[in-house]
Amino acid sequence: MIRVALVEPEIPPNTGNVARLCAAATVPLHIVGVTGFRLDDRAVRRAGLDYWPEVVLQKHPNLTHLYESLPEARFLYLTTKADKNYAEWEFDPNDCLVFGRETHGLPEQVLHSNWERCLTIPIKNPRVRSLNLATAVGIVLYEALQQTGAFGP
Repeated sequence: MIRVALVEPEIPPNTGNVARLCAAATVPLHIVGVTGFRLDDRAVRRAGLDYWPEVVLQKHPNLTHLYESLPEARFLYLTTKADKNYAEWEFDPNDCLVFGRETHGLPEQVLHSNWERCLTIPIKNPRVRSLNLATAVGIVLYEALQQTGAFGP
């Protein structure tokens, strides 16, 4: 099953949008590291996130814990720095799509150690440096789901 992992997300509405997307697609969401906001039941209720019970959420203190919890997964790292286009990648049902923080992306060490599995979303306008996190997750997640037959024939 395809999964989404957000590493140290900073902006609550982005995480909320990604969570809704994951709930709608029945895709587990993994939050790695410290968030810039609370995700406890009280905070979620106060924010009016009525879909939150549909989110299959797992939290991990760090990437090592994420890797250990998904030993069968192939981890793919989304970054503006990569040269491989996500649309030209052959996704697998065991892929975990890993996205970094809104302000800094994924750590350089993670990218360099996994460069052969780093993907990007092409941006035509050179004056636009990146896409919104939730938009990027939606683009790549639905391509992966389509390729792996999650929507049926």
